[in-house]
Amino acid sequence: MAELEFFEKVAARAGVPPETAQSLTEATLRTLAERISGGQAADLADHVAHELRPFLTRARPEEPQAFGYDEFLRRVAARAGVADDLAERGARAVLQTLHRVVGHREFEDAMSELPAEIGALAQPVPRGA
Repeated sequence: MAELEFFEKVAARAGVPPETAQSLTEATLRTLAERISGGQAADLADHVAHELRPFLTRARPEEPQAFGYDEFLRRVAARAGVADDLAERGARAVLQTLHRVVGHREFEDAMSELPAEIGALAQPVPRGA
């Protein structure tokens, strides 16, 4: 999936303009790359558009940082310059779009390194919720 199409999918899922979807995508992918192993991040990067790969690649292959759901969303909000509620909606949209792009097995391998609350962002919200 091309970069612009990825942003369009995120924009539609999050209900935000494309430029906001772009900043949310970059912020979420950077934060995800900090939280999972370098190998998992590289595996995900292999499946996305070339323009998105730098956001999943770490300069140093150190161990992943250990932080939970609240810190994940705080980092996304700070990087994207958005409110916490929009960071949550945006991160959910980015992870759901990423899931479709990289495929189920690759995505689940990466999600297995995350706390359940963060991984739950990738699950669709039930209708009426």
